[in-house]
Amino acid sequence: VRASVPSFFWGSAVNETRSGVMSSIGTGYDQSTTTFSPDGRVFQVEYANKAVDSSGTAIGIRCPDGVVLGVEKQKLSKMMVDGSNRRVFTVDKNSGMAVSGLMADARQVVNHARKESASYSDFYGGPIPGNVLCDRIAGMMHTYTLYWYVRPFGASVLLASYAEEGPQLYSVDPSGLSYRYFATAVGKNKNAAKSALEKLDLTTLTCRAAVIEVAKMLYSQHDPAKDKPLEIELSWVCDETKRMHQLVPADLKAEAEAAAKAAREAMDED
Repeated sequence: VRASVPSFFWGSAVNETRSGVMSSIGTGYDQSTTTFSPDGRVFQVEYANKAVDSSGTAIGIRCPDGVVLGVEKQKLSKMMVDGSNRRVFTVDKNSGMAVSGLMADARQVVNHARKESASYSDFYGGPIPGNVLCDRIAGMMHTYTLYWYVRPFGASVLLASYAEEGPQLYSVDPSGLSYRYFATAVGKNKNAAKSALEKLDLTTLTCRAAVIEVAKMLYSQHDPAKDKPLEIELSWVCDETKRMHQLVPADLKAEAEAAAKAAREAMDED
């Protein structure tokens, strides 16, 4: 007799037949993170990735003088205060995170990163290197794919760090897989954003110019006629901020949004 499975796991009654085709009547390969399908897939992790792919886009760019992060948020209500429900977080003085996916899950990842950063600083007396922080976050997220009584985090994170090793950008997905990037994107419009990122000259791009480019990418996929009003968050950790992670100044953000809206209007006219 198959044991009952708690309802908080990802997915529904969608399972896979031995032919590899998704079916509503199957053998239950998607009911636990400890169960592999015959072709070696873990459906709970794939469902977590789909939660990220249906969420707002997050973009990161590593420049010679720092790292820029940007995320999009739809205003769900006119009564919502600007700046609430943040998707960009400071981990420590030299590190920041942009998240995409389920916000409740993402906040737990951010809290874990803050604890790891504080623990490293207390023990070693200095800021945590970006690669160490990334490995610890990835290890924790991977742990949540190994046991039947938990589910994977429905969030991906972009990690920006500027310590002694220089500016670094990492991405960690729900499976616990992590990579270091020059530039990357996660979320529903990641493919279009990655195509735009590949066209940039990242060897000469400054953080100030990157802020404008990120804003343009976020607004380029937004259709005012169909989508809800858009709000963007921009942050950076760079030489201009003395290697401290901060939100982009209001004047620069306004300039970036104006340029992004003008570029979007030009696209609509074409």
